[in-house]
Amino acid sequence: MAVIIIIAIIVLLVIAYIAIYNGLQKAKIYTDESWSQIDVQLQRRNDLIPNLVEVTKGYAKHERETLSQVVELRNQLTQLPEDAHAEKMEVSNQISGALKSIFALKEAYPDLKANTEFTKLMEELSNTENKISYSRQLYNSSVAAYNQKLKVVPSNIVASIHGMKPVDYLKTPESAKEAPKVSF
Repeated sequence: MAVIIIIAIIVLLVIAYIAIYNGLQKAKIYTDESWSQIDVQLQRRNDLIPNLVEVTKGYAKHERETLSQVVELRNQLTQLPEDAHAEKMEVSNQISGALKSIFALKEAYPDLKANTEFTKLMEELSNTENKISYSRQLYNSSVAAYNQKLKVVPSNIVASIHGMKPVDYLKTPESAKEAPKVSF
């Protein structure tokens, strides 16, 4: 009878261990998938940028520096390694900042504002920027769930046995936290 109880306890412990391990793996996979969503949106934005630059070139000759910067940052982003999350977000934030200058061009150039191709591209880029923002939130939520599993008992024991490490959150750049200056 004692042998049966010992075997039952061992079987239950093995099942619990497997369930905990699988939960950790699912959380890590979800975190990776969340990053993939960011990557998809960054690629979408990268695909839209050359079209926007072409449409804008004729209107904003003195803005060539900004346009060149956007193209250079886009190329830099595409050259980064797949797992360089922090670097990708840093370059992405720089692109977002540069795109704000291009968004502002439509006010300076009424003909550009009336250009349907420019308007369509601006709308698509704006939607993509919103999707990137949402994807960042989703990523940070999945990172929180994964990191939480790494810290709570008993999953932290299983995680340490398998050498699982916490994942870093995506952080908002300090420049984006500053309140905008408004003057009339």
